[in-house]
Amino acid sequence: MLNSLITSQTRIKLLMKFFLNSNTRAHLRGLETEFRESSNAIRLELNRFEQAGLLNSLWEGNKKLFQANKNHPLYRDIHNLILKETGIDRVIGKVINRLGDLFCIYLTGDFAKGRNSPVIELILVGKEIDREYLARKVVQAEEMVDRKVSYIVLEPEEAEKYLLRYNSSDLLPLWNCDGQGMKTS
Repeated sequence: MLNSLITSQTRIKLLMKFFLNSNTRAHLRGLETEFRESSNAIRLELNRFEQAGLLNSLWEGNKKLFQANKNHPLYRDIHNLILKETGIDRVIGKVINRLGDLFCIYLTGDFAKGRNSPVIELILVGKEIDREYLARKVVQAEEMVDRKVSYIVLEPEEAEKYLLRYNSSDLLPLWNCDGQGMKTS
């Protein structure tokens, strides 16, 4: 979908990188290595996004770091567009109905870091989760979005300790996590 709207693959990668998880920070050389593209093409797009107010920048030592501007009026719209592009919104919508006492869902892995991936990795936190129903819904969601879905189900007591392993750029609240992320019902 984005490919038909935006012709620059570099721009699409940057949108995915910064607008999927707003805690993601990156600098030019790191993006050059990650994207395997010339620094000039990346710099041009970063400057455009920064001039438009979509990205904020800050200096850390001699590195200029970029991060999504969550206060920009289009931030939420772009974030939701990226969720739709990746199919994450449909996976969540398919999985949460009649699942049990689900408290929240987190996205981890490459997508949480703003990288495109063939696998959507989720952490589901809840009690009395119907795991058979979950497995069936995950298979349906995989077919729907043409990606694999990997998941871990944790009890709330387990989740608190388990989630400490992640830093904020590796763990993206998607549903009902302290009022953050998308609200799907």
